[in-house]
Amino acid sequence: MKWLPTLLRLVLLIVLVAFIVHPAWFEPLLKPLTENNAPAIYNQGSLLSLTLLHLRTVLIATVAATIVAVGLAILVTRPIGAEFLPLSRSLVNIGQTFPPVAVLALAVPAVGFGEKPTLIALFLYGLLPIFENALTGLTTLPGNVLEAARGAGMTGWQRLVKVELPLSVPVILAGIRLSVVISLATATIGSTVAAKTLGEVIIAGLLSNNLAFVLQGGLIVAALAVLIYDALSALERVAARRMGRLAT
Repeated sequence: MKWLPTLLRLVLLIVLVAFIVHPAWFEPLLKPLTENNAPAIYNQGSLLSLTLLHLRTVLIATVAATIVAVGLAILVTRPIGAEFLPLSRSLVNIGQTFPPVAVLALAVPAVGFGEKPTLIALFLYGLLPIFENALTGLTTLPGNVLEAARGAGMTGWQRLVKVELPLSVPVILAGIRLSVVISLATATIGSTVAAKTLGEVIIAGLLSNNLAFVLQGGLIVAALAVLIYDALSALERVAARRMGRLAT
């Protein structure tokens, strides 16, 4: 029965793609959730377009957060930057200190409505898990491997690029996975400041008391979170096996 989880994920992926590409096929299932002959399928925009824009926003914020968080982790694990560890921790905790809604409220006057304030909120919110995992990965490396790298005459830069970062990849990926899942859910609130995300569907459903809209927006986000979580978990396992071979 080991194939059952894989089969379920495949079915979920097929249903998700079918729904966002041809939502009208599922109208009979959602129609009982509507009242007063309201539309069952979101009709104020394309679900496919909103899904792609939602994923794009999450991707941009995650890439930016990864670059900054891993860069900070590298800095504070070098002798020259060790004293900046408390400051770095304070910086990456900003996103967790302020709720995303508060960040949006502060960002809108500075950058206006649309995608930019949402990117800022997701970027700040995604820093902490990536930074802490990168820090853990870089500070818990096998000592014998590092000694072997030094014995081979590698410079500090060569050890970082060829040994430390490759060995830390599985742990860093775990932080990225957590950040992505958080961002997928948090991005929905971006629609409150006119960002094009799946939150638009949910908000439209709440404003019109249309449970079908709320459900389809929430289910798409949930399905994306499950599938991306599983994909990144599989990537972590591949990286962990490669790390084991490299350490050996």
